[in-house]
Amino acid sequence: MLQNAPKLHVDIVVPVFNEEDGIESFHHSLIQVIDDLPYLFRIFYINDGSGDRTQELLTSLTVQDKRVTVVELSRNFGHQSALCAGLDLADGDVVISMDGDGQNPPGLIPEMLSLFRNGYDIILMQRLDQIKLRSFKRLTSSGFYWLIKRLSNTPVIPGVADFRLMARNAVQALKQMPEYHRFLRGMITWMGFKTVIVPFETIERLAGESKYSLKKMVKLALDAIFSFSLTPLWIGLLTGGFFFALAVLEVIYVLSFWITGKQASLAPGWSSLIFVILIVGGTIMINLGFIGVYVGYIFQEAKHRPVYLIRSMTATSRGK
Repeated sequence: MLQNAPKLHVDIVVPVFNEEDGIESFHHSLIQVIDDLPYLFRIFYINDGSGDRTQELLTSLTVQDKRVTVVELSRNFGHQSALCAGLDLADGDVVISMDGDGQNPPGLIPEMLSLFRNGYDIILMQRLDQIKLRSFKRLTSSGFYWLIKRLSNTPVIPGVADFRLMARNAVQALKQMPEYHRFLRGMITWMGFKTVIVPFETIERLAGESKYSLKKMVKLALDAIFSFSLTPLWIGLLTGGFFFALAVLEVIYVLSFWITGKQASLAPGWSSLIFVILIVGGTIMINLGFIGVYVGYIFQEAKHRPVYLIRSMTATSRGK
């Protein structure tokens, strides 16, 4: 880097939710890394409606470190929305997003910035320790990636979550995508900027447990499927075509008895009729359900409600 060249401005976005037991340790580990780097840093902590002392502790960090800006959302909008709040505020040459639980090692930041200097617009960090996950979470995670790989035309890489670096042009491109239902890892892959994947091993959480409940994981999976794939509608169309073909075969079968004069052999089949009605009725209800979900997504998009609302912002200075 040239001696008189302007310093790189790096913004770090950290969404947090009920991390009172570990947020100070995380910040300490973060500044130990960035203090040794020759760049200008800002740190955006996005408090996603925490109900503990997280906001109080974050506010105290703004006094200790002028690079810190704390954004408090009005309620818990979810991890993806909190990330979007930070990305909307960030205007650095580079934006790094990472979780505040300590599992995304800050020590990888120098490598990420080095890859950016080598010409990459997006650096995706891929966790390799799926084997360490609990059996249920490992099973659901594997099932999700298997399903989205087959339903979507946008590749979603297993183990790649929201620990990433994006150049300013990539962040600006992402801001042009105003979806209400955000699945950022799919949206970022869809953009197609020059990307590199860096494997890494996660470390233990600093404190507490994962805030991604089963309900939140299911919601994220549904957002991924219905935002990036029309396959459920095609499944409905194919099942409808399949039962229509069966109906045609049934008509041909019955007509064959009339043509050959064997109509007396036709026996009324109450059980088979009920079976067909249940199968066809169930298929119709499933297809209507798929259509209803897509209509619901369209309805929520049409209302143009914001993805998040900011209650307060706290900063000693801009740190630049």
